[in-house]
Amino acid sequence: MAGSGVLRRQCPLLLPQNREGTAYEGFVTAQGRDFHIRILLPMDLQLKNARIECSWHLKKILHGYRHILKQRLHSCPDLVSFMVELKTILEIALKNTQDLHIPRPPEYYSCLVRDLELLGWNKVAYVDTGLTTIRLKAEDSCGRQHLVTLKFNAKYPTEPPDCLVDFPVQFAVSWMPQDSLIDIYNQFLAALESLKEFWDVMDEIDGKTWVLEPENPTRSATTRRIAIGSNVSVNVDVDPRHPNMLPECYFLGADHVVNPLRIKLNSNLHLWDPEISLLQNLKDLLEIDFPSRAVLEKSDFAKDCGICYAYRLGGAAPDQVCDDPRCGQPFHQACLYEWLQGLPSSRQSFNVIFGECPYCNKPLTLKSSVKKL
Repeated sequence: MAGSGVLRRQCPLLLPQNREGTAYEGFVTAQGRDFHIRILLPMDLQLKNARIECSWHLKKILHGYRHILKQRLHSCPDLVSFMVELKTILEIALKNTQDLHIPRPPEYYSCLVRDLELLGWNKVAYVDTGLTTIRLKAEDSCGRQHLVTLKFNAKYPTEPPDCLVDFPVQFAVSWMPQDSLIDIYNQFLAALESLKEFWDVMDEIDGKTWVLEPENPTRSATTRRIAIGSNVSVNVDVDPRHPNMLPECYFLGADHVVNPLRIKLNSNLHLWDPEISLLQNLKDLLEIDFPSRAVLEKSDFAKDCGICYAYRLGGAAPDQVCDDPRCGQPFHQACLYEWLQGLPSSRQSFNVIFGECPYCNKPLTLKSSVKKL
């Protein structure tokens, strides 16, 4: 997680509410207006499982952008990055809300309809009744379906529409007043092809391994938590610009299981070959075969939490495991944290809690953030 100083510079009115950095409350500012917001993070500080609470007014303004915000929560690496994205989206939403009350001149409609006819109505997936929001569909060279949402203001075509896409990188449109929707569409197609290798990599992971998280990955999601065995997995974060390079990896599971995997990965780093697929490289470096979707069921290694007796908790799967080989019981980090907090025998040092496993009573240590490689 980025430092609190950077967050204060970006959002000076958003303040931490506890020492753990799991709760923030205050205001986000856009176009000179302050909007009340509260952000609650899980104990592992992963944004994808965060909960956002805000005033009814802000909720109404952002209503049409909920799916975009959800994507950003999954793709942003830290809270600072997400707040920058949130402010950008809020600026767009406020501008479009104001534009709704600005009457469009007849030239606006005639120009937009002409552009749509030149582009082809077969590329249009959605048009709202006011002709202010249009969704275009496209297929990349591998047959994957994609959408771009265009939100127009009254000054079109002098000013370009805002473009919302499900990409892992920013989609910036180059625009001149004489340009048309065809120019945006062609830039969209070019961007799709530039991300082809990245989506090839992610699709291979999704198709050939058991992905524990995210449960339903979006096209903007760069991380995958891949099952290796019972209660052991690896989380990979793929660089969308260099998808065949070594990704950021960290292992989840009992130390006696993941430590040998860490050693193999570090010892075999020199074997990484960018000419072969990322998944094959991981197999070679870790000297393993990932569980096959064709042979095993997800239930073979997706075990329920030993405290709440559920697999999913706020979208998160169990990511903590008792280190004793004879036990190996998995837990959600939030469940285990609350359990240990309630034990009189537990003690805490900074962000580490020392206690006992709820099942076997063996010593157990829990950090409040995911342990990386």
